Amino acid sequence: MAGPFADPFDPKTALWGCSCGRHASQAEHDRALACEPVAAAPEPNATDVEALSARIVETAVTKAVFGTEARRRAFLSLVGKATAASALATVFPLDAAKEAFAQAPRAVEKRNLKIGFIPITCATPIIMAHPMGFYAKHGLNVEVIRTAGWAVIRDRAINREYDAAHMLSPMPLAITLGAGSNPIPWTMPAVENINGQAITLANKHRDRRDPKGWRGFRFAVPFDFSIHNYLLRYYVAEAGLDPDRDIQIRAVPPPEMVANLRADNIDGFLGPDPFNQRAVFDGVGFIHLLTRELWDGHPCCAFAVSRAFINDTPNTYHALLRAIIEATAYASNPANRREVAAAISAQNYLNQPVTVVEQVLTGTFADGLGRVQRVPNRIDFDPFPWHSMAIWILTQMKRWGQIRGDVNYAQIAEQVFLATDTAKAMRELGLRPPEQTTRTHVIMGRTFDPADPEGYLASFAIRRT
Repeated sequence: MAGPFADPFDPKTALWGCSCGRHASQAEHDRALACEPVAAAPEPNATDVEALSARIVETAVTKAVFGTEARRRAFLSLVGKATAASALATVFPLDAAKEAFAQAPRAVEKRNLKIGFIPITCATPIIMAHPMGFYAKHGLNVEVIRTAGWAVIRDRAINREYDAAHMLSPMPLAITLGAGSNPIPWTMPAVENINGQAITLANKHRDRRDPKGWRGFRFAVPFDFSIHNYLLRYYVAEAGLDPDRDIQIRAVPPPEMVANLRADNIDGFLGPDPFNQRAVFDGVGFIHLLTRELWDGHPCCAFAVSRAFINDTPNTYHALLRAIIEATAYASNPANRREVAAAISAQNYLNQPVTVVEQVLTGTFADGLGRVQRVPNRIDFDPFPWHSMAIWILTQMKRWGQIRGDVNYAQIAEQVFLATDTAKAMRELGLRPPEQTTRTHVIMGRTFDPADPEGYLASFAIRRT
């Protein structure tokens, strides 16, 4: 039989004859090996591995049925290989056995891992997977490390101090393209959260809710390459303000945003929770709007790994991805939100009052304007990395001059946002991934078609390109 793997029905290449499957016995294998030069075996691709898994199952079943090689050969000579395979399939569920074998967890290459995170509710799946046992369930011993800011996360991940990292969704795209750092192939196998951000203003601006009147305001965002930066720019530009000329936007680590608001260093911030809610809790700010009002279902943070990590430790990567996706699914259930809030509020994780985190995760919260709002999807959790989300992010990176020249939007999206890996892991966990990887999105009432990113980009009056 053609291909790198032996045919279990062929006595000349029966898999149980020797360790390589090409000799009738291990003794013959050893004699042949002593006479042949040693050549490096080609690395099997995914199709080869699947074929080998199927043949291992077939071999095991055949050996169990016939017992001895003589009986197997006699049966084959009588009915032929094709008929033998069909006969076995009628008495044993071969397809089910092959599928079960293929999905069985493989031994991880690296069990002890370090994952860096920023202490915000966007990192909920990455954080909760530690105290709630999702990493351990998949055979991993993970240390989650609280980190000061996004530049530190990026640098430690690039230097391989972290095996994986909590990143902002645009960061793997920026790292891959070399925007803000040297280009290194990076990937985003899963979205950590959707929605979950807000524009928070200082209390002194309660009567200045119209963004047209924000000229001269000083805003903080977590990072230049962040959905926060792009949504804030989009929002004020739709109000007729140039975000680079009419307001100031500075990068501030999320844990420092409330202190800067209190000290009057900024007028507001578009940032992650729990710090919007913490500003209300501390009485220094109010929630102007939730970002779901700008783009309902927008991506924010991500689970990110280097392409090298995937290539060097594929089994570890797959186990880690499965743990993250399973934790994400658990967090997405509203019935679990209070339990999750208690798990991630601890000092070594978010270090926030449980009440603050509960208000964020449950969507029942005080807005700082004297109202209690009930918005169940204030934050939500959906791991699927839509390619169309990546394409939209790339349009905004180009709109504001972070990348220039021709951009192969679809190709970059496919290389970085690993929707295929996510879909496979979701199916293995009994979840149902989308059938497509792109869709239209509505941002502030304007429909984004991922098939025409340049047309979309050209439609904006305020842009750098």
